[in-house]
Amino acid sequence: MNDYDSILLNAIDIAHQAGQVLMRYFRGNSLDIHAKLNESDIVTVADKASEQVIIDCIHRLYPSHSILAEESGSQTHGTSFRWVIDPLDGTTNYSSGLPTFAISIGVEHNGERVVGVVFAPALNELFTAVKGQGAWLNGNPLHPKENDRIERAVISTGFPVDKGTNPDNNLDNFARVMPLVRGIRRLGSAALDLCYVAAGFLDAYWECNLHAWDAAAGLLIIDEAGAKWEYYREDRNISVIAASRPMFNALRPLIK
Repeated sequence: MNDYDSILLNAIDIAHQAGQVLMRYFRGNSLDIHAKLNESDIVTVADKASEQVIIDCIHRLYPSHSILAEESGSQTHGTSFRWVIDPLDGTTNYSSGLPTFAISIGVEHNGERVVGVVFAPALNELFTAVKGQGAWLNGNPLHPKENDRIERAVISTGFPVDKGTNPDNNLDNFARVMPLVRGIRRLGSAALDLCYVAAGFLDAYWECNLHAWDAAAGLLIIDEAGAKWEYYREDRNISVIAASRPMFNALRPLIK
């Protein structure tokens, strides 16, 4: 077993521990919800508790590894490994009692994505990947869709947290794509959106103004499943389009 395989096993165990924390709070009355940038950007006590469990585990197992976490920021050490974690991707769903949320754990080595784990505890869906070893859902290999007809496509997207004050809010892309496809979904968890493209549940996904912790694990899972992704702009943090290879060329010209 190489280092990446052992890191994967530990990351899976960490994700399950964080999932237990999230499920203890889920649909309860003690979330202590607070706005960050605005009322579309919130944090709960569960986000913080999940993140603390993850960070404590990483510190115990890999004390020299760096960490980038959504709520507590960056902890940099002089190591070639960095863990990029989102303790609760889909906080709005979670705080509303909707089950589409996940823990996302990505591990980078010398700046390259090498391990990815996305765990949706309410759905019991565990997506995993190690560089060069394929991508998996609950132990079964992932394969993107083969559909190349956009009129049959089911696609997901999302909207930035400043959508109410910034006119650069993805509505132009939405309006271009929506009439052409079978359906557009707004799942509310970028990590799961990416994994669902990898799994063939969605034909494609795009969103602007994401952050590293939203995408670190999911983009590796996309790569290892054999789907395709691309940054479609450079001025809004991480703005990414991901699709099955047959669908990518049909959708890419529409996303600005």
